[in-house]
Amino acid sequence: MFTFFESPRSALRLSSYLLFCGMTMLVIGGLLAYGLSAYLSITVLVVAHLMTILGPTLLKLGYVLRLQTHYRLKLRLHRPSTLARSTQ
Repeated sequence: MFTFFESPRSALRLSSYLLFCGMTMLVIGGLLAYGLSAYLSITVLVVAHLMTILGPTLLKLGYVLRLQTHYRLKLRLHRPSTLARSTQ
């Protein structure tokens, strides 16, 4: 499980997927819960309101994963040992 997050490419792909799904859930849930609420059943309204809660959660997880991956990539590129060798 943790080896999946060791690869920057797979972590960035997962973060992009989480950001896309989170934004999609937020927009669709908002449209259904607040724009079309008069035309929908109570079950669909409950699901739509859940989407407006889970969407931002996925957005936050995706963004934090993206920040962490970029931070780790910068550490990998700018290690002191590699900088010391390149200046000699």
